[in-house]
Amino acid sequence: MKTPLYDASARQHSGEPSSGLAANDGRKDRPRNQDLAKLDREIAGLAGRPTQELRRVWRTFYHTGPPLGLSRDLIIRNLADKLQMRAHGGPSRALQRRVRILADEFEKGVCSFDPGEMLKTGATLVRQWRGHTHTVLVHEEGFEYEGQRYRSLTVIAERITGAHWSGPRFFGLGKRARAS
Repeated sequence: MKTPLYDASARQHSGEPSSGLAANDGRKDRPRNQDLAKLDREIAGLAGRPTQELRRVWRTFYHTGPPLGLSRDLIIRNLADKLQMRAHGGPSRALQRRVRILADEFEKGVCSFDPGEMLKTGATLVRQWRGHTHTVLVHEEGFEYEGQRYRSLTVIAERITGAHWSGPRFFGLGKRARAS
C-alpha cells in the first residue's frame, strides 16, 4: 500500500481535526525549501496512485466527489493545483477580479479579451473636466476618488459630469485612445 498523501496522524493524536493539508500546513508565509521538496514529491506521487485513492483525496479537499466524466488526468492536475495553492496561496484579489470580469463578459458574448484594458493596482487616472483636474487611484478591488471607494469607473464619471458616461471612455481607456 502506498503512503498517504498527507500525514495527519500527529494532528489526530493531539486532538485537533485533520486539515488534509500537505506541504506548509496552510501557513501563509513563504514555504521553505524542504516544504517545497515535499510538495514536489507529493505532486509527483499523484500519478502513481490508484484512481479510487485520487477520488478519496478529492473528497477530502472538496467535500464532494469529482464531477462525473472527469478524466484521471484532470483529477491529478486539479489535485496538484489544490496542493500548490495550499502551499503558496491562491491567486491575488486583482487576478480573481479580472477572471470574474472576463467570465462575465464571455457569458454575455462580449469577449473583450484585450490585455490593454487591465489597469494595474496603484495606477493613477487623471482627467481634466471643465477646468478641474480629477484624479482616480486604481486599487485591487476598485477605484478611489476623493477619498471614497468605487467599484466602477462609470460611477465616478457620472459623479464628475452629472450625466451618464462610460467610465473607461471618460478616462481615455477606450479602444480609439489605445490605438493611437
